[in-house]
Amino acid sequence: MMQPITTIAYIGLGSNLSSPIKQVQAAIDEIKKIAHSQVIKVSSLYLSKPMGPQDQDDYINAVLALQTTLTPLELLDALQSIENKAGRVRKENRWGARILDLDIILFGDDIITSERLTVPHYGMTKREFVLLPLAEIAADLIIPSSIAADRQSVKILSQKIANNAIGKLVQR
Repeated sequence: MMQPITTIAYIGLGSNLSSPIKQVQAAIDEIKKIAHSQVIKVSSLYLSKPMGPQDQDDYINAVLALQTTLTPLELLDALQSIENKAGRVRKENRWGARILDLDIILFGDDIITSERLTVPHYGMTKREFVLLPLAEIAADLIIPSSIAADRQSVKILSQKIANNAIGKLVQR
């Protein structure tokens, strides 16, 4: 019998509503319960300014590494189930406040472009609230890309990005 393929996925977590620190910590606990998966590293929590409209509270962000035998879409379904359980409501306003946001940032070296999922997560290389926590747990990771010039380490990308007053908040 063939062994299932094990992949390391990186998940971005964010919240700015309903006790955001508790929301992110509860989400980490729920991700630990995802079948056929194991959390292997979790970044510190970071406080960051919102992307988009500034008339909302700051965000709490983190990134975790998850070893899984799930497919990308099975993992996406599991993460969306956690979001829904937390009370996430998907709105037209893409950059609005949210109780919980869980994104697959990377899924191994896969490059995925589908209606439901884009990996590497679009814009991740321009978001300090993704790059800085990711650099904390996987600095040497190379971002997969079909364009050779775009394949850079998380460490180099995180050193180039403006930090926009992001601050490390809590060690997990």
